[in-house]
Order: sequence, then structure tokens, then C-alpha cells
Amino acid sequence: MSRPSLPATDPHLHEERVGGEQLLQGNFLKVMRDTVRLPDGHTATREYVIHPGAVVVVPMLDDGRVVLERQYRYPVAHVMTEFPAGKIDAGEPPLVCGKRELLEETGYTAREWAKAGAMHLAVAYSTEIIHVYFARGLTLGDRQLDHGEFLDVISATPEELIGWVRDGTVTDAKTQTCVLWLQNVLSGAWVLDWQSDDGA
Repeated sequence: MSRPSLPATDPHLHEERVGGEQLLQGNFLKVMRDTVRLPDGHTATREYVIHPGAVVVVPMLDDGRVVLERQYRYPVAHVMTEFPAGKIDAGEPPLVCGKRELLEETGYTAREWAKAGAMHLAVAYSTEIIHVYFARGLTLGDRQLDHGEFLDVISATPEELIGWVRDGTVTDAKTQTCVLWLQNVLSGAWVLDWQSDDGA
């Protein structure tokens, strides 16, 4: 079955920014309110968060399990089960961010890395893009948690993780997206381009 092709551009759907203001400048998030011209000529407002971007890592252990974290997330007042992830520092390449976050949060380094893809996490109100990486050939060392960061590192089989998504135990969107990637990579449907860690 062939995939339907999407148009490269859809000018009849575009909105044009005609003005705006910054509502908040936080430590790393900025909140904006823009006025836009709609395709029919009318105007509307758009409130959104400017985010520096992030990386999520799917760490694969040699025995087939994957590495996950349990961390309290204040906005939803809940301990979430997630793949390791973190925001990109200014000027930092996504792969470097992924390596840093994996080491800091879990203590693991990886022999090989593969870029899977990217996802826009909340397109209605955020610019955030998350780059998805897989890591394998893991070696455990010491974690380097940031000050004020508290989390547990756990592992699970892919089947256990899929079950947690199905029964609502895992509701984190980036982790659910990574489960889709993981299923297709493990089945051979999606092939990754693995690269040896060059130490960068």
C-alpha cells in the first residue's frame, strides 16, 4: 500500500503573524501572545510557549529490557514513568544533549546511538520539539543528578512497557511515542542507522 503524499505547503491554511507581545520570560520558557491574520482575512490571538527543544533517549539493555525513570512531575502532581529526557542547552547539538541526559539521570553511557526522529509535543500551544534517540551497548556508572533533581531508575521488558501504556500506567506522551518506535524497531519494520559513540 502506498502512502498518501502530503502537499509541501498549504498556503490556504497558513496564519500570518501581524503583532504580538511577550507575556512571561521564565528561566527557560517564554510565553507569547500573538495576533494573526487567518486565511479568510479575519484576525485571532494565539498564546503559546517558546521552548528550547529537548531530547528523549530509549536506552536498550543487552538483555532486552529498556531503562526508564520514575519522577514526580509537579504540573500534573503525579509520579510519571518516562524514558530519560531533558531540554537542550543553548547551542547544544541534540545528540550531545541525549548523551549528557542519559549519563546525568541514569549513570549509563552507550556504545552506539541512533537518531530515530522527532516529535512536536503540544502543537496547539508550544514550539517544543523533542528529538528521539536510541542507545545500546550500555555501561553503568555514577549518576550526576542536577541539584534538586530526584528520580528512580528502573527497567522493564518491552512487553511490560507496552502493557503499562495500554492500561494507563504510562501516560507520558513522549514515552508513548517512543514505545511506537520501539515496537517497530524490534519487529524490524523500522531500521535505525546505528553509529558508534565517538566520544562527542
